[in-house]
Formats: sequence, C-alpha cells, structure tokens
Amino acid sequence: MVGGAPRLSRLGCVACAWLLAAAPALAQAYVVGQCRGGMPNGGYELHAADRRLRIAGAFSQGHKTGTFIFWTTAGARIAVIPFDEDRKSGTVALWYTAPDGRAEAGRKLEAPYVDDHLHGVVRSWHANGSLRGEYRYERGAVIDARAWSASGVPLPDAEAQSLAVGDAASDEAFYASLLAVVGDNLPACDADSSNGETPRS
Repeated sequence: MVGGAPRLSRLGCVACAWLLAAAPALAQAYVVGQCRGGMPNGGYELHAADRRLRIAGAFSQGHKTGTFIFWTTAGARIAVIPFDEDRKSGTVALWYTAPDGRAEAGRKLEAPYVDDHLHGVVRSWHANGSLRGEYRYERGAVIDARAWSASGVPLPDAEAQSLAVGDAASDEAFYASLLAVVGDNLPACDADSSNGETPRS
C-alpha cells in the first residue's frame, strides 16, 4: 500500500507505544528544572520513577530552546528536536529502536526546519536501512519528492508526492505526542520561584 496511510499508521503506533510506555513509568516521575519569573528557565530533565532519564532539554523564559532529546523507557534514544523560541529550528532526527527498546536500530528520519517550517531535504528510511523517501522543501512546501519501496524499487512520482504529504502530517503528530509529555511535566513554577527536582504524581 502506498500514500500517507502506511506512514501514518506506523508512526501513530510508535507514538502510542511511546506514550503508553511513558504513562505508568511517569506516574511518579521526577522533573529537574529551574524557574525564573514564574516560568521554566534553564536546563530541564524528566526522569521516570526508576530515575531513568526520559527527556532532556532547556527553556528560556518559558520557551523551549536548544535541543530536546527523548528516550524510551528502556533507554534507547528515539528523537532529537531542536528549538528556537518554541519553534523547530535545525534538523529533527528520529530512530527506530530494537524490540526490547534498549538500543537504536537505525535511522528513521532526518528533517531540516527553519522557523518551524520544513526547509531543505528531508530523508526517511525503511526499518531495513534502505532509503524510503527524499523530499525537498522550501518554507514548508514540497518542491520535489522521490520515494522507494523497502526493496529499493522507485515509486511513481504521484505516489512519492502523496507519501511526502502523509509523512509530514504523521511526523508532526508524533512530535506533538512527545512534546505533550513535556507540557504535562513542567517544573512547578510560582512567580519569582526557583526550584530544582520536583516529584510528579
């Protein structure tokens, strides 16, 4: 099957699995972060109940800044998302993980962003390591799209274009699922407060 549906289904399942795995582990999570003027400011870490690091990043006056890194409950890196004032800026990267979730199992996606818009060449890979898609964007618009089957057979242009559109939508949904965990586990900031480790229940 071609088009956006397979990608949406696959990434959707990954997002669901990550969130379902996160929910029980984060029920007694620990947030390590500082506040300034009632807003998150400085380094940020979210640890599961077993103190395993799940998310690391930073805030500047309440805005996500720099690189946020996400790990599975078992410790495999799953995503890197760079920010500038809450807007994606730089290359977003996603990885496949081994069945036990303990290690990365190859690249899944590299997507360059400028001011929260896809800009440049986006590349995605099949789980077997072969190139899946190569799409060129300018300020969020697809300019050119090429795609291949898992065995390396080129897909027709119309199918590649459709895949690019579907991928962009499902990728954004996946990022949103990861960032929702951050939003649900911010440091407890009061006006002019400064704090460190905060248990979450």
